[in-house]
Amino acid sequence: MIWDNLPKDFTALAPMEGVTDSVFRAVINKAGRPDLFFTEFTNVSSFASEKGRHDALERLTITETDSPIIAQIWGKNPEHFALLASKLESFGFSGLDLNMGCPDKHVNKAGGGAAMIKTPDLASECIKQARENTNLPVSVKTRLGFTYIEECKEWLPFLLNHHLPALTVHLRTRKEMSKVDAHYELIPEIIKLRNKISPETKLIINGDIKDIKHVRKLSKEYPEVDGFMIGRGVFNNPFCFTDKNPTLTELLDLFYYHLDLYDARAKEIHYPFEPLKHFYKVYINSFDGASDLRVKLMECKTTLELRKVLDDFKNSADFKSTL
Repeated sequence: MIWDNLPKDFTALAPMEGVTDSVFRAVINKAGRPDLFFTEFTNVSSFASEKGRHDALERLTITETDSPIIAQIWGKNPEHFALLASKLESFGFSGLDLNMGCPDKHVNKAGGGAAMIKTPDLASECIKQARENTNLPVSVKTRLGFTYIEECKEWLPFLLNHHLPALTVHLRTRKEMSKVDAHYELIPEIIKLRNKISPETKLIINGDIKDIKHVRKLSKEYPEVDGFMIGRGVFNNPFCFTDKNPTLTELLDLFYYHLDLYDARAKEIHYPFEPLKHFYKVYINSFDGASDLRVKLMECKTTLELRKVLDDFKNSADFKSTL
């Protein structure tokens, strides 16, 4: 089982909507991969419908550089969890993870993500149906609570009583989004709950983790935590799973690589251009003129135009002054 084969203090890239698709995972693999990848989260009801299945399958596309990788899925229909769970092993995944923490209002309105915190009986049935229809390990990613931190005193024991192989806890509530600091002060209490109820469950912590140096610091403070998941930290440094402090040249080279992968993927499927804009700040940041350069990139409508702007910048005095 994948969860038994990971090193102590393993790292994972958090599943992020519109970010952690197969192209960006390949970019991070080149920069320096984590021990474990997750997909973007896929709606089980989309997979169950003819209209939505094509999009769901695109989200579940994996490449040989992804392995090991966990499929993250969400929804509220237990039968649909069962259907998708029954297919994931044949797709090449090492496990499946149920998203019970996404704070997106549209996901929550549909009864999925963090809204599952408010419907524990339904959450339990979704876990049960997923488990009964796959040989893969079924884990859960969640938050401390929907509205109040105190909800974790009932919600986390509820999940741990399912004796999951792994539980990822984002150390905020749904209401807090990412507007407050992650509640690291609660880690000891969560460890105690895990040790008491389900010591076999791998505990993964998520929220405000910046890079591999931060992981090492946290692992010394909380040695009983098994894994550490980085989300937004990857936007500050795509090499965050390594000790590398990249130069601007290395960041631009990685940006060109990202564009090459995008173009190759766009030849295979309808691959929208707009989501590429999410990534400009990953590569263009922390130097004089970075914001002005991003403004120029935002005006581009094709990867050819992006490359022209980047080429002009690399030939400019502004670029040379950063070296």
